[in-house]
Amino acid sequence: MERVTTLTASLRVPTTVSRRYVAPVAFILLGVIDIVLFGFFAHAGHATFGLSISGAGVQVPDIHAPAALVCYIVGAISIAIGIWRGVAEPGRLAARLSIAGALICFLIALLCWADAGNSTGVNLVSLFQQTFAASLPLVFGALAGCMCERSGVINIAIEGQLLVGAFAGAAIASAVGSLTFGLISGSLAGGLLGLLLAVFAINFLVDQIILGVVLNVLALGLTGFLYDRLMVPNANLNSGNTFNAIKIPLLGDIPIIGPIFFDSTIFLYIAYALIILIQVGLFRTRWGLRVRAVGEHPTAADTVGIRVLWIRYRNVVLGGMVAGIGGAFLTIGSVGFFNKDISSGEGFIALAAMIFGRWTPLGSVAASLLFGFATTLALVLSTLNIPIPSFFLLMTPYVATIVAVAGLVGKVRAPAADGKPYVKA
Repeated sequence: MERVTTLTASLRVPTTVSRRYVAPVAFILLGVIDIVLFGFFAHAGHATFGLSISGAGVQVPDIHAPAALVCYIVGAISIAIGIWRGVAEPGRLAARLSIAGALICFLIALLCWADAGNSTGVNLVSLFQQTFAASLPLVFGALAGCMCERSGVINIAIEGQLLVGAFAGAAIASAVGSLTFGLISGSLAGGLLGLLLAVFAINFLVDQIILGVVLNVLALGLTGFLYDRLMVPNANLNSGNTFNAIKIPLLGDIPIIGPIFFDSTIFLYIAYALIILIQVGLFRTRWGLRVRAVGEHPTAADTVGIRVLWIRYRNVVLGGMVAGIGGAFLTIGSVGFFNKDISSGEGFIALAAMIFGRWTPLGSVAASLLFGFATTLALVLSTLNIPIPSFFLLMTPYVATIVAVAGLVGKVRAPAADGKPYVKA
């Protein structure tokens, strides 16, 4: 037995050592790319970054930076971070900050290389405004996933909830002439699909992953059919109305951050409220304690009098309503029109964001912003005429999702009872 234990320990050591040097090598490689690929091949001249949008009360001067020099500097910083990670053994917070630092250095070098020599610069305020807009459906979808899976029900049907929310939001807003009713209808449509998920997963004990896939196909087929039969012949059911931006007085006039955080549609402010409510609710209230108990050990929760099935029902339906708001944003909060498959896989990216965020609301929101930034960055780079084919740029958010989940998440643990039906003894 001692020999087996010793042999097992000896086999684990190289794996542990090799994993320790993955991050340092990756950071050093990113630094080399910053210097060699972006620095040496940068166009002569400066990169321009705008810090104000047109119509802002206070105009902040643009930043003009020598592209090649900046690439060399941030590349050296990334290499230094990699060497430090290889020598030191940082804590969790320091390790995460080092990852953020290396990625920021890489993004700065990429933007400098892409914008150098162009007559138009990159407006950073507009970039982050578009990032928030691209992230909102992911934020709502990831929050919905957190609510469901914290109670022990896997929600693969986020994509379908976004779709039905988008369709109901556009159709009802156009038919009734009220965007508010469209928003409420989109949320209720997502909740209805959540109710279907709850009934089959909790009562009939259907495999939750297969059930989620089936509900996604159902939503795709149903919305496509209704679009062809109702919206195409009746243009007044898809009129293209959207919410106007709401600027918060004083806060919206703050340079740089005001237009990003406090001058947007009602969906952004709803997202603020839901993030706070769900984060505080899950980790600072009796309701949240019961939800987490049901998701971790439903038998023990049932023993102390917690209604396991009722809590799962309630969370799944509420999660569907949250995802439905994200679906409504895709239409009446963004383009105004509904098209077939308008969600384009964003429900699955939201699911990945939830996993990347370790089943926590704040972590899921941060991951959603990362994926939204990848989408926006691809669009911005496509306008700068860089020598990268457009179809590669369109792959950026999906590649970022794969890299994040497969390479950056590490060892994570879902709630212990996640996906496991509960049958009361």
